[in-house]
Amino acid sequence: QLQLVESGGGLVQPGGSLRLSCAASGFNLDYYVIGWFRQAPGKEREGVSCISSGAGITTYADSVKGRFTISRDNAKNTVYLQMNSLKPEDTAVYYCAADSRWPSCRHGAMSYWGKGTLVTVSS
Repeated sequence: QLQLVESGGGLVQPGGSLRLSCAASGFNLDYYVIGWFRQAPGKEREGVSCISSGAGITTYADSVKGRFTISRDNAKNTVYLQMNSLKPEDTAVYYCAADSRWPSCRHGAMSYWGKGTLVTVSS
């Protein structure tokens, strides 16, 4: 059974950092495009970052460029999202997702989704 499990969310003060993890079971993440998405209360889901299979090409939403970094550890079958300089507007449920096709990440049309982890940025 293919499964993605996010962890690492929590409450952090503005300017703080968190590292989210996305652990896969039932398949090898190295062969998939992995994306991080988020949904804030009352808002539509938006793409945050994508990382390709193989070469590990990365993309970021303009709102997180320079603050967030996506990476993968193939040995641990895990993808990370390092989030620095967090702002209150980063508050959302963060989801990781996987798909075999790169364009799927840009459109949010991913085949496999985790259940999400809540990030709250507040003083």
